[in-house]
Amino acid sequence: MTHPTDSSVLDDLMELLIQHGPDAMALSFATLLNHAMRIEREQVLAAASHQRTDARRGYANGFKPKTLDTRLGPIKLQVPQTRSYADPHGDPFYPTALERGVRSERALILAIAEMYVQGVSTRKVTAVMEKLCGLEVTSMQVSRAAAQLDEQLDAWRNRPLGQVAYLILDARYEKVRHGFSVVSCALLTAIGVLPTGKRIILGASVSLSEAEVHWRGFLQSLKDRGMHSTKLVVSDDHAGLKAARQTTLPGVPWQRCQFHLMQNAMAYVPKIAMRSQAAQGMNRVFNADDRAEADRRMGELIELYRDSAPRLAAWMQESLPEGLTIFAFPADHRKRLRTTNVQERLNKEIKRRTRVATLFPNEASLLRLASAVLSEISDEWETQRPYLNMEDR
Repeated sequence: MTHPTDSSVLDDLMELLIQHGPDAMALSFATLLNHAMRIEREQVLAAASHQRTDARRGYANGFKPKTLDTRLGPIKLQVPQTRSYADPHGDPFYPTALERGVRSERALILAIAEMYVQGVSTRKVTAVMEKLCGLEVTSMQVSRAAAQLDEQLDAWRNRPLGQVAYLILDARYEKVRHGFSVVSCALLTAIGVLPTGKRIILGASVSLSEAEVHWRGFLQSLKDRGMHSTKLVVSDDHAGLKAARQTTLPGVPWQRCQFHLMQNAMAYVPKIAMRSQAAQGMNRVFNADDRAEADRRMGELIELYRDSAPRLAAWMQESLPEGLTIFAFPADHRKRLRTTNVQERLNKEIKRRTRVATLFPNEASLLRLASAVLSEISDEWETQRPYLNMEDR
């Protein structure tokens, strides 16, 4: 697709720079970026403006104003919009020239900035700050920016909830400066599957550990915000989480993550050579067609190890049934609900951002960045196709 106006746009930009010099750089950049975004929209839609073609994949739908903060100062853009655009991946059109993830990027910069102004900066921190911000920051600037972002993220963490069919819980740890030492703080997260089948991230909390009191407070906050009618909780077998779940969500069935179950079992296998066989045996149990068949296979597996690995057999008898709750739910839901893999993938995305900061100056800074990342991921999930088919369930 050709663009006959490209050369005229460049000529106009050159004339602007000749006449006004560096003072016109911001305006020139805005003009060039606006033109590039329009070209990208035409490429995505496979049609120029007002062009009639059978190859068209949607329609232009005007522009949305946006102010972008750059090292040249704030520049005013006109972001192209589309309608009836069907992307194969289910994502709406958004110019690649503009970064997605504004909230998480801002939170990451603030996390590093706080380290910088609170005296915990290193040569690496300074270098990252220069790369991300292009300038040094003051404590007043950090406080002002943090207050603005915190207001948005606090509203997201406390937004009203409703019916949540399935609840998936997990935690990961990050290094945080606490007083005069560095400690590992627990970041608690909750994923929900709605009656529509779509996933959302319900919330996040930061605490010094996964003790029962912290999990209980987090789960109670979800209920206080309106979460109800939960049919199943999926999580690992952490003692604090288990006790909190029994207190705040009594009577709700619990599915112990099958992946973690298999990992836990290896501690009871007496010989390394037996691990592969034990794992295959548990896989046969988990992949049964129904609960009756799973119970039968589990019984056979326990008998197999009753003499050669009695501790493993006893552990299986007590623990494996906790991984079979999922058989009471629709067969097409089991694959995605029998483990916390969706949480593990979420943790990897959080880690991708937090490893840049390395060390957080306080718990609030960690919660800010995590909330920003999680809120953006949740927004994306809500625009995608349903995670589970919930029709007639």
